[in-house]
Amino acid sequence: MRNVLVVTHTGRADALAAAQEVCSALISAGLTPVMTKIELEDHRRFSGDQVAPNHSLDGIKVLDEDVAAEDVELAMVLGGDGTILKAAEIVRDAQTPLLGINLGHVGFLAESERDGLTDAVRRVVERDYVVKQRLALDVTVFVEGKEAFKTWALNEAAIEKNSREKMLEVVLEIDRRPLSSFGCDGVVVATPTGSTAYSFSAGGPVVWPSVEALLVVPLSAHALFARPLVVSPKSMIAVEIMERSAGSGVLWCDGRRTWELPPGARVEIKRSTFPVRLARFRQGVFTDRLVRKFSLPVVGWRGHEGGEQS
Repeated sequence: MRNVLVVTHTGRADALAAAQEVCSALISAGLTPVMTKIELEDHRRFSGDQVAPNHSLDGIKVLDEDVAAEDVELAMVLGGDGTILKAAEIVRDAQTPLLGINLGHVGFLAESERDGLTDAVRRVVERDYVVKQRLALDVTVFVEGKEAFKTWALNEAAIEKNSREKMLEVVLEIDRRPLSSFGCDGVVVATPTGSTAYSFSAGGPVVWPSVEALLVVPLSAHALFARPLVVSPKSMIAVEIMERSAGSGVLWCDGRRTWELPPGARVEIKRSTFPVRLARFRQGVFTDRLVRKFSLPVVGWRGHEGGEQS
């Protein structure tokens, strides 16, 4: 039996309808659609004439009740990048590949758009895709010298000030050596995948996914040396909230997992031993994805097709 997890942005009727369409197509092809219990309840709550009257919810299995995560071959994710990050959290322990169908705005992590839904299902049925590994982060918080919280991130770990009025005083450390201390609104530590997310908005560089590196981007730092840094993927990055800091901080990982950071707290970030796996249909170059997703002006280009794949 082939099991495919379907993850949806359940706050949108069009996403619910698309998910039910996918589930019906998977069942017709002999595959078993799987949902989390909470998502299946959301579908039942909104099903009927309001969403997709021609698609039944019968035949959908429940993750961790009917089907173990390890027995799911792929997760089809219908929504934007936020929904893909949610799905990555759901399948983190099982390392299930994620295939994004963009129903949002940019959808940078997605592989297909809403109008390609039928073709996407066909490719899943035929296993016509490749799986790429993306570097992820392990994030550990220490309070009073003791481990208080441990999590992970695909895009970024962001240490931010907790109140608008009080800045953070931090010490930035690379490979267990101090680099600089400064007051700031926060520090973003990102992966190449996350270089087009929060890090990009904060002024960090775009890093091609094939480049293995970690990014450090200070936020509104009061310092002469507070530029974005690109460091080795083997580096250990630490951000420590100084005891004299007037304000406390908060850690956000992918905007989903959070932890309060009192003065004296220390956040250690390093490459995770477990990457996130993304399913891809096309062996295109990353440059084309940038142009397509950001609608970059390339009119007048007279070069020739091809280039390195990413």
